[in-house]
Amino acid sequence: MHTNRRVYGLFEECRILLVLCLWVAGFFGSQARAAEPPSAVLRCGIAKADITPTKPVQMAGYSSRKELSQGVHDPLSARVVAFECGGKRAVLVSLDNLGFYNDTAAQIRAALLERCKLEPSELLLCAIHTHSAPTLTLNAGKDHPNNVEYTKTLTTTIGDQIERALKSTKPVSVGARRGYSPVGMNRREKVVEPGTDGQSKESIRLGRNAYGPTDKEVLVMKIARADGTAIAAILDYACHSTSLGPGNMAVSGDILGLAEQFVEKNLGGGLTAPAFAGASGDIDPWFRVVPGFKTEAGWVPEPVLLSTMLGEEVMNVYRDIKDLSSSGPVRTAIATLDLPAQAAPQDPSEYTGPAKVTITAARIGDTAFIGFGCEMLHAVGLEIKHGSPFKHTFLITHCNGAAGYLAPADLYAQGGYEIQTSPFAAEAAARVVERAGAMLRELNKD
Repeated sequence: MHTNRRVYGLFEECRILLVLCLWVAGFFGSQARAAEPPSAVLRCGIAKADITPTKPVQMAGYSSRKELSQGVHDPLSARVVAFECGGKRAVLVSLDNLGFYNDTAAQIRAALLERCKLEPSELLLCAIHTHSAPTLTLNAGKDHPNNVEYTKTLTTTIGDQIERALKSTKPVSVGARRGYSPVGMNRREKVVEPGTDGQSKESIRLGRNAYGPTDKEVLVMKIARADGTAIAAILDYACHSTSLGPGNMAVSGDILGLAEQFVEKNLGGGLTAPAFAGASGDIDPWFRVVPGFKTEAGWVPEPVLLSTMLGEEVMNVYRDIKDLSSSGPVRTAIATLDLPAQAAPQDPSEYTGPAKVTITAARIGDTAFIGFGCEMLHAVGLEIKHGSPFKHTFLITHCNGAAGYLAPADLYAQGGYEIQTSPFAAEAAARVVERAGAMLRELNKD
């Protein structure tokens, strides 16, 4: 009897001690959780604004086109995606424009960084490279006043949208997936022409290299609110927006811009679809430099046809994205490389600045975005993507700069437009690949 009481007493003491330990653990655990920063919670804000010119402007992309624009075929937009996690931010800006030529990148970025209180690495200011948008310039003494006015207004509009996106961040989940599209084709066409000495000579011209290599990958990121409502579909594809040529005088987003509009219209619900141009320095649309939007009976205009094909692939990929994550981290990095320069480019009219390239990288969870302030040829981009430690790497050109064509070393012996106009020596691309890889590996560290 006494033995049973002692056993029962020991049991009660152990039970009370266990309850006390659980209470203490719960109390301090809750205190620790309350003190933890919300580093694992990914937040995102989206903003979009119309940037279609309201006055006739000089159009960018073709030096032979001197007249001002004559009307608008489809609207231009600025789209902003702002990520935040644990106090770290990454802001992606997609503009329906050619790019930041005429030394506009540094000036626009400086204004945006100051106004929006961003670190240099936190802003990826990108253009889709449409050749049917206004020329950006702040040079009032040289360029058309309508373009100067447009560029100043654009800078203000971008700042407005960045602030709007940053102020509206909410918890989200994201996921990425890849698809493929045949819309882009290699434009480095080999031709054989008689030389001055009577001997045939092989050369490279801009045309259709039907069997040439391209990067057909279409990358898509889906962004959804905590309740499952989708708010954005980011798309990345390597193709020049040059289905429209210098004969076209109507403002248009061309291939990537029209694809953005197609996705937004068909997915609906106010979803935003910012596009980014991949490594497309030597990739043009299958139908290239047509004089305008054909209206003959039964004809689907080439830019509309190709952008619809691309848009449908984006939507198919988007709808297959099922695995979403709501955790970070968000990390960013930036570097500007001084690269070896060509001694004397054959045609320096495309770009006359120093041989420098800015690289800006961002990690969003287990996905990477890496932007380059140049026109990178597809082989260089593929090497960077294949060497990336991330499952999905959105490679972006025309980002935070406009430093001309960056080509792989083996193409320098062939020549061609991209080589003739490049400020870079043959070994420059390898330097960029090396540094980009190092930045991505650093961002991937836990």
